[in-house]
Amino acid sequence: MIVRKISLAVTALFSVSVFAQQSAELSKEIKPEVKLSYLDSIKSTFKKDDLASKVDSLWMNELVSLDIYDDLTKDIQTINKDVTVDEELPTELLKERLAAMNAKSPFQIEYNQGLENVIKSFLKNRKKSFSRLMALSEYYFPIFEETFAKEKVPLEIKYLAVVESALNPKAVSRMGATGLWQFMYGTGKQYALKIDSYIDERSDPLKATAACSDYLSRMFNIFNDWELVLASYNSGPGNVTKAIRRSGGKTGYWDIRNYLPKETQGYVPAFYATMYLFEYHKEHGINPERAVVKNFETDTIAIKNEMSFKQIADLLDMPQSQLQLLNPSYKLNVVPAYHGEQNFLRLPKDKIATFVSNEDKIYAYVKYESENKSIPSRLAMKIAPKGKPVKETKSLEVQKEIQKDIEFYKVRKGDNLGSIADKYNVNISDLKKWNNLKSNAIALGKTLKIKSDIDSSAKAVKEPKALPVIEKNTEEAVASAEDNDKVSIQTVEYVVVAGDNLGSIAKKFGTTIADLKELNDLTSNNIGLGKTLVVSKIVTEIQEPVSTAIASNSVESFKKKAPSAKSMSEDYYVKKGDSLYSISKKYPGVTISDIKKWNGIKDEDIKPGMKLKING
Repeated sequence: MIVRKISLAVTALFSVSVFAQQSAELSKEIKPEVKLSYLDSIKSTFKKDDLASKVDSLWMNELVSLDIYDDLTKDIQTINKDVTVDEELPTELLKERLAAMNAKSPFQIEYNQGLENVIKSFLKNRKKSFSRLMALSEYYFPIFEETFAKEKVPLEIKYLAVVESALNPKAVSRMGATGLWQFMYGTGKQYALKIDSYIDERSDPLKATAACSDYLSRMFNIFNDWELVLASYNSGPGNVTKAIRRSGGKTGYWDIRNYLPKETQGYVPAFYATMYLFEYHKEHGINPERAVVKNFETDTIAIKNEMSFKQIADLLDMPQSQLQLLNPSYKLNVVPAYHGEQNFLRLPKDKIATFVSNEDKIYAYVKYESENKSIPSRLAMKIAPKGKPVKETKSLEVQKEIQKDIEFYKVRKGDNLGSIADKYNVNISDLKKWNNLKSNAIALGKTLKIKSDIDSSAKAVKEPKALPVIEKNTEEAVASAEDNDKVSIQTVEYVVVAGDNLGSIAKKFGTTIADLKELNDLTSNNIGLGKTLVVSKIVTEIQEPVSTAIASNSVESFKKKAPSAKSMSEDYYVKKGDSLYSISKKYPGVTISDIKKWNGIKDEDIKPGMKLKING
């Protein structure tokens, strides 16, 4: 008897374990596989470097922010050096510190009341700005010092870039002076800086600093006084020579200062005040923010073919703002390819490693992108003439009003991060950041948050409140064994309600009666109540990636592994107020025609309590 009980228990235990194993296999079997885009398939084969990017996004924002530049420029132009500022700094202590600075500098740094007033003004109003500027200086000052040391220019000249541009390579003055050293167009050309539609080397830290060093050296050969060189940098050598003549031949800056343009009168004191705050920031409680990356942690690579920052950002999983920071001379966020000339891209060293290790694949992707380039549908909607349909968006009425907002997108069958990013003209890395995604896998039915400029008309059609619109995605294979192309067809359907006619429906969706008839194979203008019409059809080509990483994710392999619709069917009991349209919206990917087909319904007449079968 005991043996019998034991054998029964063993049998039951074995049955449970087998059942659990089969359940696990079944759940594993029905798990839908993620379909990768061409971009993801390329990246999945990359040789990865283990180092993480060290460029902090907060610090990047500081580097491209123009608010410090605007504030400092305004201060230098309007500061009154003759007005006493109430700030705790004993005059005798300031004299001692200025004397210490003068002892180790080729500049004639002498105390005067005007300089004291400027220093105290900066201490009172610009402490926070100088804390941020010191973070930026950790990136830029090594570049300046290396160049100045070669040309025997005083290293203290590095503070001139703080006064000129607040260390912002994208700074542009009202007169058009550009870059860290604020070169005018003519001066930039004079010193062989390239300026064209794609590139402005006045914003290139290395090349602009070399040009600045050359200019300062020439001015010193003329004036033989670094203070006069600074004055000539701001107002031009002609104004300095005029001031010398008007002063009766005096050649000291403080002797000719009152004869210089008003802005230049505060320029050299602002330079000395900047030098003082950098030298004695600890004594005044200025805690400099620290840059996460130094210039020596970056490197450059020669670019063989034209590439956009978006392509590079998508491939290397880095934000475009980081590329803009490290490559400020590219005006259109594109690295051009000129015949017989090389252009370079600066990247963090870990990204350089990834780029060099996968160069062929990167250029292959760029070539594919170029050959399949098309205007983004969202941009097309913005620039299309009013009242005329746009190719691929003729179901959407063009409106001018665009608002900055957060849009939500529900993942459909066949979607991947690459296709969604292309649809909204955003980066994959941004999509992942906005939605806290750790990988490129996205679940069917998941709602993604998208931050962008949203065309309100597009939003209205995608999420209609009054119109029974159904969006449906289908995919059809195209016979092309050579490139494995597929066609993705997105259709928007509309159910005819009382009072509708082809003219009113065409007007609602910004299309024409002729297009509606062609899309629905109609021979006349007569349409029946409850009929489902296709009001828009968008056809786009998607190249299936040729790689082993993608082979297992093909549509065919998905069909083989997916369970039949019957095994996933569900019964739904019609409630009061239900319609086929409202029921279809409860099930992602299910349309009215699907429900009618599964339940043998000829029309849309359903009654409360009726049982409907829902598959899929």
